[in-house]
Amino acid sequence: MTVNIELQRKSSFTIISWMCVAEVLSMQGVFIFSSMLPFFFNEWDLNSIDAGWISGIYYGSYMVSVIIMVSLTDWIDAKKIYILGSLMTILSCLGFALFVDGFWTAIIFRIIGGIGLAGTYMPGLKALSDRLTGTSRIRATSFYTSSFGIGSAISFLLGGFVLDWFPWESAFWIAGFSSILAMIIAWKVLEDIPNSDGKRSGLHSLDLRVAFKNYKTLGWISCYSTHNYELFAFRSWVVAYLAFALSDPSGGCFIQPSIIVFIGTILGMPSSVIGNELSMRFGRKRIVFGIMSISAILSVLVGYSSNVAIPLMILLILVYGCFVTGESASITSGVIESAEKEYRGATMAVHSSIGFIGSFLGPIGFGIVLNEFGGHNSSEAWFWAFSSTGIILMLGPLLFLLLTLKKT
Repeated sequence: MTVNIELQRKSSFTIISWMCVAEVLSMQGVFIFSSMLPFFFNEWDLNSIDAGWISGIYYGSYMVSVIIMVSLTDWIDAKKIYILGSLMTILSCLGFALFVDGFWTAIIFRIIGGIGLAGTYMPGLKALSDRLTGTSRIRATSFYTSSFGIGSAISFLLGGFVLDWFPWESAFWIAGFSSILAMIIAWKVLEDIPNSDGKRSGLHSLDLRVAFKNYKTLGWISCYSTHNYELFAFRSWVVAYLAFALSDPSGGCFIQPSIIVFIGTILGMPSSVIGNELSMRFGRKRIVFGIMSISAILSVLVGYSSNVAIPLMILLILVYGCFVTGESASITSGVIESAEKEYRGATMAVHSSIGFIGSFLGPIGFGIVLNEFGGHNSSEAWFWAFSSTGIILMLGPLLFLLLTLKKT
């Protein structure tokens, strides 16, 4: 019995490890355009509205397609959905390298990329949760969702470094081949499991009403949405903020903002895992609400940090970057564990779609506040923009409490 348990643990570790590697590889095409945006402004004669559409359409495509792609994992083995999503991601990256020469062609392949992300990110997590049980499944959630962060960090660096040495298309070729490797890993590592037993149709898998009737699950989804609002607002604007804050010649030596962001994003990976471990030990709601409260306070301090010494400002941003991601895995684990088993895919579809509404609105809301208070050259405007994300963030715990009170 002891030997069997040990073999099961090793098998679980192998599946989790390889799927985390696959997640990092499949993420390489996500932020390349953002990291090369100054180049594309000139190359394609884009204005800010054009660039906003090319960036935003990716998440719009994700929001729409994730409802279908993840819901179907209650009916079709999530491994098959993941492979389909990988093929869409490969098509997006290689198509971008081969055919994109301006706004409209970029829009087309960014839409395909959003569909690819919808078919790989949450279906990959569903494939793991279907093959694991107990604490292994909970820990798999934390490691897998944290891999999103490290994949994002490398994707940003990939675009920047490739552009310094090679044609811009090279970065998308690398991302495409990375997605091919991710697909091969999933194909080899995940054992095949049967589809639904036939008692439920594919259309039944698209019935999302059960997720909206589970008020505890909706509470966690509300927290996830405001968490994503803060996270994507921070990642979209922190480089611009650092460029503003470090531009003062009297502040000392200049540090490349992208390096600081890379370090902060990497630090976010263990913070999410640690947050999930603390949730299992001390209670999920207590830890999630605590992290979100501290993060809200830090958003105010970071907004003010352009007025302090540069080392202290960088330290604040790095610490804030850890807390911004600290509750991510705990929230997603809360959604999975509170969902009904046979409707877990549909619940995760609602979780992803509503959550990415926050991802879409965060950068826009931040920019609106920044503009209203004086623009990107005003320290007061940066203060209120960052502070506003903390206010929005705390709406998540408030909604959780209101929804769970409604349940009782």
